[in-house]
Amino acid sequence: MLIGGPSGVGKSTVAAEVSDLLRCRDTAHSLIEGDFLGHVHPAPPGDPDRSALTERNLAAVWAHHAALGHHRLVYTNTVSVLEEAMFRRALGPGGPLTVTRVLLTAEPAVLRERLARREAGSGLAPHVERSLRAAERLVTLAPEGTVRVRTDGRPVPDIAREVLRATGW
Repeated sequence: MLIGGPSGVGKSTVAAEVSDLLRCRDTAHSLIEGDFLGHVHPAPPGDPDRSALTERNLAAVWAHHAALGHHRLVYTNTVSVLEEAMFRRALGPGGPLTVTRVLLTAEPAVLRERLARREAGSGLAPHVERSLRAAERLVTLAPEGTVRVRTDGRPVPDIAREVLRATGW
């Protein structure tokens, strides 16, 4: 399962709730927060957007999880729904056969309000701008078959149950 969406939409919160629901069902799974796999400064030479680093790190982490027998993955990253090819390369031939792309969405005012609650200082305005640009890009470019789930004004458990239903797990 690839959970994508702009900053402030609730990817990490929803993924944690999905993980809790799976744990309650005793369903083996892995949860990987993709945003942290390429979080280095400065960017590696020749990899300004850190995508090659993210792919290598995902491959390494997944190899450990797969060695434990896991075959279900809940993966969060802003643009994950646009990167299925990278995802499949990183997980290799033994990776999950079925990929469910979930795009979480929220109205711009909701994204602004959520980001204002978690961001402080001079970084807020640029973060909001990046999030709103990402939201537009994701809505426009998400491939056919991507499940779109609104998060505005909804309890996290309800959103997580809808996301989980989309996978058939």
